[in-house]
Amino acid sequence: MKNEKAVVVFSGGQDSTTCLFWAIENFQEVYAVTFSYGQRHDTEIEVAKEITKDLGVTHDVLDMSLLNQLAPNALTRSDIDVAEGEEGELPTTFVDGRNMLFFTFASIYGRQRGAKHIVTGVCETDYSGYPDCRDVFTKSLNVTLNLAMDDNFVVHTPLMWLDKAATWKLADELGRLDYVKNETLTCYHGIRGDGCGECPACELRRQGYEQYMEEKRADA
Repeated sequence: MKNEKAVVVFSGGQDSTTCLFWAIENFQEVYAVTFSYGQRHDTEIEVAKEITKDLGVTHDVLDMSLLNQLAPNALTRSDIDVAEGEEGELPTTFVDGRNMLFFTFASIYGRQRGAKHIVTGVCETDYSGYPDCRDVFTKSLNVTLNLAMDDNFVVHTPLMWLDKAATWKLADELGRLDYVKNETLTCYHGIRGDGCGECPACELRRQGYEQYMEEKRADA
């Protein structure tokens, strides 16, 4: 893969930034693509721009505002509260079809640039029950993309079987632990770094970090 090109689906969060560093390590040329779909916090896009500029990675923001019209949710509407799903329901932060559209458009983007590898930070180990973060979905869509465009894309999911502690460990192994901790935006309320500390994304991130640091101290 060292001589090939990759496109990273990039939000500027912990997971996608870790994947960006992983891609930089594994591919000759890396592009990052961020989708503007009416996020409640424009800060997400600004953070993505700042990180890619800092790392010297070619970055494009693609308009996906139609998704906001089709699938209102807590990430795009201020009048919908961020809440965990109850009794088997999906969280209010789930956006119908988001990853299906993002990966599809990332592949179209990649084809124009000769990039056959699509990198995404979806994870089935520590996730909120989103169906489009499952391994079976990414593998299925990978087949569909190749059939649809008669090409040979590979969708990479470096974090698929990692919990948050292991994701922090990967960032550390890549020599980027502090960068990911301080510069990324994971918080549902748009607060960079450690975030608000209260929303589900911040809680998961904090618990993973504390677990990894405890394991690291135990191994020292």
